[in-house]
Amino acid sequence: MKFDFETENKKLIKDFEKEILLLNKKQDLILELDNYKPKQVQIKEETNKSEATAVLVASDWHFEEKVSRESVNNKNYYNLNTAEHSAINFFANGLRLVNILNKDIAIKNVVLALLGDFISGYIHDELMEENQLSPTESILKVYDVISSGIDFLLKNSKYKFIVICKYGNHGRTTQKPRIQSAHKNSYEWLLYHFLAKQYKDNKRVEFIVEDSYHTILNIYNYKLRFHHGDWLKYQGGIGGITVPANKAIGQWNRAEQVYLDVFGHWHTFFDGGNFICNGSLIGYNAFSINIKANYEEPKQTLFLIDKKRGKTIVAPIFVR
Repeated sequence: MKFDFETENKKLIKDFEKEILLLNKKQDLILELDNYKPKQVQIKEETNKSEATAVLVASDWHFEEKVSRESVNNKNYYNLNTAEHSAINFFANGLRLVNILNKDIAIKNVVLALLGDFISGYIHDELMEENQLSPTESILKVYDVISSGIDFLLKNSKYKFIVICKYGNHGRTTQKPRIQSAHKNSYEWLLYHFLAKQYKDNKRVEFIVEDSYHTILNIYNYKLRFHHGDWLKYQGGIGGITVPANKAIGQWNRAEQVYLDVFGHWHTFFDGGNFICNGSLIGYNAFSINIKANYEEPKQTLFLIDKKRGKTIVAPIFVR
């Protein structure tokens, strides 16, 4: 069979002509885009602002406990001066964040969640050796700082405050933890009652001090469950606190379904979706190493409950 050069040449010429035509179309399109001016779409700022409640979470100050640099490989330090300075920063920086958010969304109410372990107490023998103050001295110091912080919030804002008060596992008067009578053996529970008495005539402050482990607060029909967090059982492992938190929440929701759990104890700032875990004021210490917690800077938590959308912004409050 002879090869037909003329036929093949005609075929190649047609192919080249098609390719040239396609390239010309692409060139025309590029030229059109080069001369194209985008149409202006009118963008208006939304004037129908929603409403939100801000939540400031404070816990795990361990005010009188000392953290030496040597005990944590120079990752942290903590003493009475550091504790007081950090607590002051919590109130000051927390209010600053609320004010910033209030520029874009109406905030009338602020929840101040005091979730326990403000002191370390004497629940371990080594704390009796290392703590810089006794439990009673510590609770008096914490009383001064928290009442000063609340005064600061009232003086420098027009918000109304709901103060949720939960006792922790450290500030107890007994060596072993109590279950049913935990509140009766808590320095912090006593502290909260004194604070509530101090502000009982102030119409801008409402204290909620309960005997139970849980306190449930309804914000815009979103139920929030506050507690210290020590009743979550976690000994390290894959998934961190997420697995034990969700198991506990699932069981507690059988009694009463809530939108969000808020707790501390684990010295870890974390938004778990259906729960928020607070960081700590004391920061990285031997306890953090013991429970295999991730290293993090000392911090507390702010979050918003939007009237329409529920939990929106979750932000750390840095204290140093």
